[in-house]
Amino acid sequence: MKHQLKTSLKILSLLIAVAATGCAVGPDYKRPAANLPQAFDTASAADAASATIPNNWWTQYGDPALNDLVQTALSNNADVRLAAGRVEEAEAVLSEASAAFFPEIDLGASGTKARSSSLNAQQFPGPLVTKTNRLALSTSFELDFWGKLRRATESARAQALASRYAKDVTTLTLAGTVAQSYFALRSFDAQIAATAATLNASQESLNVARNRAKAGLASDLDLNQAEGARADAANQLRELQRQRTVQEHLLGTLTGNLSLKVAAKSAPDLMTLPIPPLPPAGLPSTLLDRRPDVQQAEQTLVAANAEIGVARAAQLPTFSLTGNFGGQSEALVDVLKEGARVWSVGLGAMMPIFDAGKYSARTRQAEARQKQSAAGYQKAVEAAYKDVADALTNTEQSAASEADVQIKANAARNALRLANLRYKQGYSPYLEVLDAQRSANAAESALVQNRQARLSYSVDLMKALGGGWSAQ
Repeated sequence: MKHQLKTSLKILSLLIAVAATGCAVGPDYKRPAANLPQAFDTASAADAASATIPNNWWTQYGDPALNDLVQTALSNNADVRLAAGRVEEAEAVLSEASAAFFPEIDLGASGTKARSSSLNAQQFPGPLVTKTNRLALSTSFELDFWGKLRRATESARAQALASRYAKDVTTLTLAGTVAQSYFALRSFDAQIAATAATLNASQESLNVARNRAKAGLASDLDLNQAEGARADAANQLRELQRQRTVQEHLLGTLTGNLSLKVAAKSAPDLMTLPIPPLPPAGLPSTLLDRRPDVQQAEQTLVAANAEIGVARAAQLPTFSLTGNFGGQSEALVDVLKEGARVWSVGLGAMMPIFDAGKYSARTRQAEARQKQSAAGYQKAVEAAYKDVADALTNTEQSAASEADVQIKANAARNALRLANLRYKQGYSPYLEVLDAQRSANAAESALVQNRQARLSYSVDLMKALGGGWSAQ
């Protein structure tokens, strides 16, 4: 009996070795070719060639309040915690798939007591009441001849990686949204300050117009125009304050702190925040490979490709090994004795003979999903290239416009100053002051909004490149 057991174990080991070294059915993964230019043709500053931006790119703006907001959001935001939970689930699925390579061993125990019929006792003499106690280890193990388990594990591993990259997408998007929302809030602060100054100037102009009207040096038309200008500035100020409060609510939601209050003077002025350097000219398009959304799309494709092998293996014979080892005796105390030992080893095979095309249909479904994932990967790569190209263009153009917008703002301020002097000295009507005031307000707003846009475009570039970059 020992010789038979050894022979069976040798056969079992041989079958397991054959299954482990066999080729897996289904196509092996090959990354699709991406028809992209080798480099982005947008030029950048010459001194940016050695620029390196760290992954915590938001620190490059030199604003402690922004740093705190981003860190708080990454710790408390519900979307980040949801993505982390999905990563844990995917990793558990991978552990389950990996465990399929090992046999499951169960311990079973049973005790029975039975009475047989006494009608045939003379023909079949024996005890009427029998007792049986059994304690045995049993196992069942599917041999991976066709690589079905390997393909399933490959798919689960890719899905686990995709979930990690999805979490990276969430954190990158969240950090970018917090930064852009913060810059919008600081933009409102700058516009509120400018509008408050305009309101004060409008009040002073109203006082001048009122005094001139009392002295008979100005008409009621000038007085009414001055009153309207002051009221318009007051209304603009309230609207900007309302928008700032709404923006603050958004930041509270993003950071998971619904009672968040951001002081108007808790950070450097919007116009003095530094702009991170542009990446070097001729930035290679291969840098897109590090974008988490592109990596997520590729791992989804890897998983779909592996599922084809799983579907094809289901059409082939399945080989399974079964076995048990233990003891059986009438007395419970004897169940572990050598004489009570029982064992069995078996090999089974099963193959679908007629399935009305069910398994081939499942294979076609897997192949169709693989084609969809390949198209999704191509779409992700193309969208990533467009994101970077757009961000580079927007960043450079907004930087180039800043000087002209500044010149316009300076000229509008000077024109307003001269218009006020001419009106006070009686050389021009108040309408000239109103036109100069409107032009100055528009120029100040354009200056602030251009700076906000430049900062926001720089955040778009950070996100488009996957968060930071290195010249190497």
